[in-house]
Amino acid sequence: MKTFNKLFITFFASLFLLSGNAFSDNIKIGTEGAYPPWNAKDASGKLIGFEVDLATELCKIMSKNCTIVEQDWDGMIPALQSGKFDAIMAGMSITDERKQKINFSQGYADEVASFATLKSSKLLKIKTIESISLNDISAKEQKTLNKLKKSLEGKTIGVQSGTIFQNFLESGLIGKVKVLTYKTQDEVNLDLSSGRIDAALAAAVAFADYNEKAGNTVSLIGPTFSGGTFGNGVGVGVRKDNQNLLIDFNSAIDKARKKGIIKKLAIKHFGFDASM
Repeated sequence: MKTFNKLFITFFASLFLLSGNAFSDNIKIGTEGAYPPWNAKDASGKLIGFEVDLATELCKIMSKNCTIVEQDWDGMIPALQSGKFDAIMAGMSITDERKQKINFSQGYADEVASFATLKSSKLLKIKTIESISLNDISAKEQKTLNKLKKSLEGKTIGVQSGTIFQNFLESGLIGKVKVLTYKTQDEVNLDLSSGRIDAALAAAVAFADYNEKAGNTVSLIGPTFSGGTFGNGVGVGVRKDNQNLLIDFNSAIDKARKKGIIKKLAIKHFGFDASM
């Protein structure tokens, strides 16, 4: 009887391990579906965009069956932690604050930030320079920041809530502005176009994508920003207890980069090589 029980236990333990391995080959990836060109939905409601295409390619490399699911931005990390899906690919920048809650793969793309305003706005007088890295601000860049602060003082700036862009506006680096938050970037864009806000802050490519669809009505102003509160690129988010999946994604990103897959998809969706 003892021998039979041991065999019985061993048999079901083997089945459990086999089923675990099978399930490990089926992963769910959460994305917002409302942040073009990173992720969006077409007219039929199908998820599309740079990260949807990239997720498909990474899953091929990892030999995993992947399902991409839609999730509101403000519930993205809690949904990952609760097990609704196994990974996040949603234009999520790698920041120290988020790394306290989840782990990130290496970055697969850069996300530079920019202010935008209507082409009829007086804010268009703000001159631009190529870029400012908040990790190392030069004297010239600080002068530009000071001018930007003066021009934006008291203005109402729209931003998607729970983002690195909101964190930047509230950090005080840009001076005293009125911050108006929205649930989605689409809502930000609509109020910008209607003139309800003076300017908005988001990824530069997000404004470029919207501008193309909206008939060239908005324009970027000031410098683009990276580093500091804007993090260290965009990566895949995974739960802290899922180290194997993190290793798989890092390996797949390496291979996709070497094969030129990330560069090709970035040029397709952004119009330039945003790969890291």
